[in-house]
Amino acid sequence: MEELDLAQIAQYLHITPSQVEKMASRGRLPGRKVAGEWRFNEAEIHHWLEERIGASDDSAELARVQKVVDRVTGPTQDRALHELCTVDTIEVPLRARTRGSVIRAMSEIVARSGLLWDAGAMAEAVSSREQMHPTALDCGVALMHPRRPQTSILADTVVGLAVSPAPIPFSDAGHMTDVFFLICSYDDSAHLRTLAHISRLIAIDSFLTDLRECKTAKEAWNCLHDADVLLTA
Repeated sequence: MEELDLAQIAQYLHITPSQVEKMASRGRLPGRKVAGEWRFNEAEIHHWLEERIGASDDSAELARVQKVVDRVTGPTQDRALHELCTVDTIEVPLRARTRGSVIRAMSEIVARSGLLWDAGAMAEAVSSREQMHPTALDCGVALMHPRRPQTSILADTVVGLAVSPAPIPFSDAGHMTDVFFLICSYDDSAHLRTLAHISRLIAIDSFLTDLRECKTAKEAWNCLHDADVLLTA
């Protein structure tokens, strides 16, 4: 990813340069001044979007974040989560009990789709991402993903899901987590849209409660399906 100037990042986010400058000056957008001119790293902007999605915990904020994602990624139609996450890529219950074993198990689960052909490489990429920026949320959900799309080992976007029978510590901050998503996206746009989609799902009342009560992968998939229908109703 490259360095962008004020005009370029404004075009990227589909807002005005004055809005960008105001946000950057107030510390609401990652950027730095070089020789008096604002410069923005595209990778840092991408991570900023990820953080905004993950930090959103109410429908109004999620709607605002979704508008930003839509502007960045374009009018591409979302694929429903139950289409990206099939019964084959769901594990209920998940028996792994440590962060490392969860990441390895989730990579193996996604590999069952046939769309990921190197589970070990994916696990290594996800582990590196977790060490840099943990993805565990306060609600007991982890939205795991590699830092960059792994197109060399991935045929298409696919999502894995697992539910542990009891929460486990999944970050150095002490987050206790029992619902794990592994988002393996083929490109940045698909990643942001899938991440935003899952965030909207977990904000639905009772969704996580229903998911935690599932006893089989099929029940969990039905839960995803029903939530997708509710989200698009």
